[in-house]
Amino acid sequence: MLTTVLSGGLIGLIFGFILQRTRFCLTGGFRDMYIARNNTLFYAFLIAITVESIGVLSLIKLGIVGNPYEDFSVLGAIVGSYLFGIGIVLAGGCATGTWYRAGEGLLGSWVALFFYMISAAAMKSGFLVPLNQLIAKRWVINEDLAGQLGIPVWYFLVLLVAITSFVVIRELRKPRRQIATLPSKYKGVRHYLFEKTYHKYFAGLLIGLVALIAWPASQLTGRVGGLGITTPSAHLISYIITGDSKQLGWGVFLVLGIFLGSFLAAKVSLEFRWRLPDLSTIGKSTLGGIFMGIGASWAGGCTIGNGLTATAIFSSKGWIALPVTILGVWTASYIIFVKPNKN
Repeated sequence: MLTTVLSGGLIGLIFGFILQRTRFCLTGGFRDMYIARNNTLFYAFLIAITVESIGVLSLIKLGIVGNPYEDFSVLGAIVGSYLFGIGIVLAGGCATGTWYRAGEGLLGSWVALFFYMISAAAMKSGFLVPLNQLIAKRWVINEDLAGQLGIPVWYFLVLLVAITSFVVIRELRKPRRQIATLPSKYKGVRHYLFEKTYHKYFAGLLIGLVALIAWPASQLTGRVGGLGITTPSAHLISYIITGDSKQLGWGVFLVLGIFLGSFLAAKVSLEFRWRLPDLSTIGKSTLGGIFMGIGASWAGGCTIGNGLTATAIFSSKGWIALPVTILGVWTASYIIFVKPNKN
């Protein structure tokens, strides 16, 4: 148990700290692709996927990490990811974003997080299990894309590296806009950790490294997998309700670490403050959290579990879920932000 607590908690602490200090929000990034025609954060996410992929595929090849491929429902990945994408716009953040923003003191994120955890737990082990199984048993295949196609996975990796390198180099060659900044208040370590603003591409690199380290770290506890948010969140709420210590796995301490890391980063950088949402935001956060929990359960993952972890091992589930989630974000963004302005 000590290894589980330390490795899961430490990875989560670092992850939450990085997310808070770099303001890495996938919901905002996916939304900006549509509304602002800005792909910066998406390209940063590609960097994270690529870095993790290079490392984890090597670890699998060396036998350090076990076979991670499982069966999944294609229908669940499509329907669930689309619903999840809509939900994260309503909630104002994806699963990971909700955890780290809760650590900053956003009470709207606390509301979304609560309903996300409750609905995910209900889908996985509660009264919504029949609803989950209704989709989960449809159109089931193995997620090993390379194995299913009979193509060496390294071909996919080379393609991913090439695409990521192309878009990143192209963007870095563009003239950079000068942005006014305030004079630094601090020097040394405090400046670099709690004040300095970092490029999203650097954030993507750090997140990719954390996602990579998560694989062998969780393997130490007998868990085969990388970063994941939904199932641990469901297990945490189940433990709180039932007291069953079997629910306290590596992932539970990961998500708790994300919260703590974000809280510490926000507190020391003087960005933490309790923010009370209005009734409209509470309603959206509630509905968004429910959509997130149900959608992620159907899809077998969230923007991290599917969008980062599964894509890195070239899981067909991950590469189906990621674009469909983005489509869900764009749909909700049109309804909530674009359409009202047209009227």
